[in-house]
This record gives sequence, structure tokens and C-alpha cells, in this order.
Amino acid sequence: MIDHPSRTLATFAAQLRFDDIPQHVVERTVNLYVDWLGSTLGGKGARPVESIALFASLAGAANGHGPAEVLIDRTRATPYFAAMVNAAASHFVEQDDVHNGAVFHPATVVFPVVLALAQELHASGRELIAAAVAGYEVGIRVGEFLGRSHYKVFHTTGTAGTVAAAAAAGRMLGLTPAQMLDAFGSAGTQASGLWEFLRDAADSKQLHTAMAAANGLMAATLAADGFKGATRILEGEKGMAAGMSTDANPARLTDRLGERWTVIETSFKYHAACRHTHPAADALLAVIAGHSLQPDEIEHVTARVHQGAIDVLGAVDTPTTVHQAKFSMGTVLGLAAYHGYAGVLEFEGGYMAAQISAFRERVEMVLDDEVDRAYPERWIGKVTVRTKDGRELSGRVDEPKGDPGNTLSRDEIATKFLRLVKFSGAATDKDAARLLEAAWDIASEAHVGALYAESVDA
Repeated sequence: MIDHPSRTLATFAAQLRFDDIPQHVVERTVNLYVDWLGSTLGGKGARPVESIALFASLAGAANGHGPAEVLIDRTRATPYFAAMVNAAASHFVEQDDVHNGAVFHPATVVFPVVLALAQELHASGRELIAAAVAGYEVGIRVGEFLGRSHYKVFHTTGTAGTVAAAAAAGRMLGLTPAQMLDAFGSAGTQASGLWEFLRDAADSKQLHTAMAAANGLMAATLAADGFKGATRILEGEKGMAAGMSTDANPARLTDRLGERWTVIETSFKYHAACRHTHPAADALLAVIAGHSLQPDEIEHVTARVHQGAIDVLGAVDTPTTVHQAKFSMGTVLGLAAYHGYAGVLEFEGGYMAAQISAFRERVEMVLDDEVDRAYPERWIGKVTVRTKDGRELSGRVDEPKGDPGNTLSRDEIATKFLRLVKFSGAATDKDAARLLEAAWDIASEAHVGALYAESVDA
């Protein structure tokens, strides 16, 4: 038994080297980076993101001349503020990655930090990838450690994400194991994020990721200067688990470190909606395809879900914003049924359409014992469809599109990237292609510099 799992985890993160990481893990991390970049650019123009960007600007983010890029507006800032804005942007379109077992979105809090610091330090792409892997491995294990009870009230990406960001930043800054442990302590005491915002269609989700990235980066920077943090912030008597969980399992913090690479367990998001809706959406699409159904032939859909889906999605009955619509099971299933895909354009142009609103009223969620027992390690999708002519049809998917066993290819990731950039208008088609080509080669960069070259059109 490990008597100090926080220290063990911090030591692993501090000492992880690029050459320790298997090639297939490196390749998956690059794919996740490209996927994250597309989501970040897709957040351009979103009102909550622009509000956070304005705050960063007014707060004196190096007066637009810092070493790190704010990707949505091509300005420059300190790493702290660049990470803050890029983290907010990358979580808006709801297509950033997710780790099922941790119920945690790693990319949105890890990559903003490592990119900002790599640009400041002129670090190599290999260093960026190693730091990103450290952040994923730490954050995912912290999410798993905090357990299902934590997620019922807390947004794990805001809480575990703060520690993940500190691990990633600490690895970029070359912290010693002792300093990394201090960084964990300072990160954990700032970790926050509550689900209540969903009831009001509030903007807090972007604030959660913005501050997780920024606070994690700050925690690591302070640790580098000798700032002390609690050494048992995760499992201590008055640590995160004590205040935020009733089923925490410290063994999850150190589960097969260096052998089990949680990066490759991470899923891509296919639909532009809360991940809890994806299994049912894919199961419904399977029924529609298998029986050549038209959406108007469907009388009723029962989505058989885990308790986590009910906890998060149950707060949304009639969505009043695009973002809230992404947390409405009925809306997501309606868009999928009518369009074959619930993407950013489908939401933006159609979540309030009469046919979607009518379909939403024909959808219900019920707790399914098998689905709930499998969660969160597996997110099974099960639906029962009743047609207007009296048939009852069942659909099931064991691995939704984007899961490791049903992952996105590089071509599919590229298509998603280009779709998101076009949606937000963050770059022309030509310059989006340039950004994409460079992103695939991030690991081979001798010095990570500006993503926007002078030749990229403003």
C-alpha cells in the first residue's frame, strides 16, 4: 500500500520524460492536441468567451505583447492570461475530449497551459507533449479518485482540472518532485466548479475551465519560487476528497503509473453536445438506420441512462440558449434524428425549430441498471423507440462514436477541425489548412513558437 499517493503522483509527473512515453501514446496525444486546437478556434465569438477575453485584456495581459497567443483574437498575453482565455474558448462548443472513467475533459485545461508556457520558454514540441501527458495522467487519476459522488455536485473538469493544469505547468517548468507536490497543494486548495449553473443557463462552465488552467499554472509558478502547498491536498483529513467526495479511493491516484496510459483511454467527442447525450444519440441513430425510419414516424423515445446523465441533464427541460440545448437529451436526440448528427451548425440553426421542440417532448430518460453499473468506465447507449404504427424497437451501442474502441481517424479529426474553424470564422479555409498541417507536426518542433505565422490572414 502506498502511504503518500499525492507524493507518488507528483514525483511521477515531475520525472516523466518524453522518451518514457510509448510511441502510440505520443501519437494519441498529438491527435488530442489537434482536436483541442479545433475546439479552441471554434470558441471564437462566443459571448462568455469574449467576456473572459475582455477581462484578461483589461487586467493588463501584457498589453497585447506577451509571449503567448490568445488564439481566438491573435493577440499576445502572459501565459497566465493566454491559458485562461484559450481554456474558456476550448470548452464552449462542447466538442473537447473526455475521459469516461474520470468524467473529465483533460484537453481544455492541459493544452492551454502547455502551449502558453512552451511559447514563453521556446520549449520543444517533445517537451510540450511530455508535459501534456503528465497533465492527463494526473488529472484523470484525480477524477477517478474523487469518484461518482463528487461529480454529482462538482464539475470535475474545474476541480481535478486545476490539479491537471498544475501538473502540466510544473512539468513544463521543470519542477522537482517536492515542488510539484507544492504545486498540487496550491492547485487543490483553489479547485472549484459547481453544476448549479445549468439550471440558469449561466456562463460558469467557461469560467471553470478558464480558472482551472490559470490557477494550475499559477500554482506551479509559485511552487517554482518556493511557495509551499499542502502535501496531502488530495487525500488528507481536510483535503479535496474530505470536502468533495464520499466514495474517494486513494488507490486510483497511483493506479499502474507508467504502465497504464490514460491518454489512450480518452475519447473524442463526435456530437457537439454534453457527452452524456452521445450514447443515446448513437443508439437512436442505429435504430433509425437499421429500420429505415423517418423522424416523423417516431412516437416516443426512452433513453436508458446512468444516474450521472440524469444528474446533469435532468436540470434542462426547455433550453433557452444554444449552450443549454446541448444539455437537453430531447434536443440532442431530435437534432440527431433529423440531421444524422448533432453538430455546431445543427445546434446554432435549429435547436428551437418546431420539429425539434416537438421531438424533445417525445423523449424521456429512465435509469437503467445495466447502464448505471457500467458507468463511468463504460458509457453504454440504450434506447427504446415506439413508432406511430405501434412497433417497439430497441437500439444499443457499447462504444459511442469517439470512444477508444470506436475512435476518430485522423481524417475525421481533420474534418472536425475544419468544420469548427469555419463555424466560428476563426480563419480562412487556406489558413485553417496551414494551422492544421502545423498542428500534426507539433511533436517535431525544435522550438514551439507562434501558431499564427505572419502569412496567416487576420
